[in-house]
Amino acid sequence: MSDHSCTGLSSSLPKKCSVMVQRVAVVGAGSSGLVCIKICVDEGLDPVCFESSDDIGGLWRFKESPEPERSSIYRSLVVNTSKEMMCFSDFPMPANYPNYMHNSQLLQYLRLYANHFDLLRFINFQTTVRSVVQRPDFSLSGQWDLVTVNRDGEEERHVFDAVLVCSGQYNHPVLPLSDFPGYETFSGKFYHSWEYKDGDACRGKRVVVVGIGNSAGDIAVEISRSAEKTFLSTRDGAWVMGRMSSNGLPLDMLGMTRFNELLMQLYPKTLINWAGETALNQKYDHRLYGLKPRYRLLDGRPLINDDLPSRILQGAIVMKPNLKGFKDSGVVFKDGTVEENIDTVVFCTGYNEHFPFLPSALSEGPYGELTLYKRLFPPALQHHTLAIMGLFRAKGPIMPIVEMQARWAVKVFSGSSLLPSKEKMLAVIESDRRRNMESFPCPRQAALAVAYIPYMDFMAKEVGVRPHFLTLLLRDPILWVKVFFGPCTPYQFRLTGPGQWAGARHAILTQWERVAQPFRTRVIPESESRPSVPCSPWLLMFGATVVIAMFLSKNEIRV
Repeated sequence: MSDHSCTGLSSSLPKKCSVMVQRVAVVGAGSSGLVCIKICVDEGLDPVCFESSDDIGGLWRFKESPEPERSSIYRSLVVNTSKEMMCFSDFPMPANYPNYMHNSQLLQYLRLYANHFDLLRFINFQTTVRSVVQRPDFSLSGQWDLVTVNRDGEEERHVFDAVLVCSGQYNHPVLPLSDFPGYETFSGKFYHSWEYKDGDACRGKRVVVVGIGNSAGDIAVEISRSAEKTFLSTRDGAWVMGRMSSNGLPLDMLGMTRFNELLMQLYPKTLINWAGETALNQKYDHRLYGLKPRYRLLDGRPLINDDLPSRILQGAIVMKPNLKGFKDSGVVFKDGTVEENIDTVVFCTGYNEHFPFLPSALSEGPYGELTLYKRLFPPALQHHTLAIMGLFRAKGPIMPIVEMQARWAVKVFSGSSLLPSKEKMLAVIESDRRRNMESFPCPRQAALAVAYIPYMDFMAKEVGVRPHFLTLLLRDPILWVKVFFGPCTPYQFRLTGPGQWAGARHAILTQWERVAQPFRTRVIPESESRPSVPCSPWLLMFGATVVIAMFLSKNEIRV
């Protein structure tokens, strides 16, 4: 049994009731599970990972056929966040990797990461977690009973001091057939995108894709290259962005900066929406293309797709309103139009979060979903020795967020970072949800939403690794410029504090070199030397002082 100590305070205050955590269960060996193992090792803990399959990678491990209770991706899937933004904070991706890589290359990166930090020795493959429940003495020990089933079907019981749940949220597809009358007699085929692998089966056919998320865009585009006709049915529409920004550089590298985040807080939201929507409509008029959503640009997640507008322009994809129902061999849309002789309908209608091995008492939400403080900790627990990783929606890279979640979680496990009282956590959850409801009218989406840089900074402050901007400006102004005006890459959170990485500064200063590296496959002679832009150190210091003053005027971090 773990040692424990409890300093009683009023229930309205944070309660330091810590237990000695040493042995930590990690459920799943995908990208989240791997980084959780590594963080536990860094903190001197003993992780034991349980992976139901026979390999690492989780979502990013492509399989020819979908397997029940596991995530599934299509063969052509390419990531939507660039390599420098999505890598782990102390392990840059290889310089020769493309900026937006195929799923197989991301899996290879995870293998490199696991091998470099010797993580495989902590993983029990082909072992499924059946239940995670509090021990009878949980009020004293904070420990958990785990029941697993190994590859031979044998049940095993374990005791752990803490649990990190990394099983993912894309395992249980939502196929809302009951919302569409006539599906029972539809002569064609219908299935969820979870089953989709490639467009070969749709060659020469008439296909309807339902949904407007990133998967729907990718699948519609791919099917349209071989199908007779492809229809993309959407209830709300979407703002469409490509992966490329100015000069063909990665969009997130130019857009996701601390300076831009500051401007977003200073300028009126209406002005930012207008400017952003105007820029997007100059590329392709969203109303003309049938894409324009009912919401403003900042009030929803954009669709990341490089090819959808051009496929619409070529007539290969036809935009349609929301699906209403089925009719023999055809489908009916909300506007009353009918498309006959439809062979296949692909539903890209999302997933249900489902953790059948967890105590049902943790699912306190109005829809039976997990209620989590800062999208990580169930507030109902007396001891915060369980964390749910990756259960959020962000306009930004997922892997660095989960890494920071893991760094914070182990600090909470050890008692070096204290959580507020249950009442305070519930109040923060409700406050976050209400604020997000301004952008996401759906309560479930509002509960899941986080803003990338503010959320990372909040957790980094809890861990003690948030960059000190004034100190950085005075000691290393060149690095300060890169950190504040450049992309908010994960290396920033290894510059100082616990887990500091000696290579972080160099990684930041060379990040654009790694962006350029995969392009250097054809040598082109340099042109005549171009005049350099004068940059006085005093001008730099003056500008930095103004920006720092503006930045420090924000007296709290909003998440």
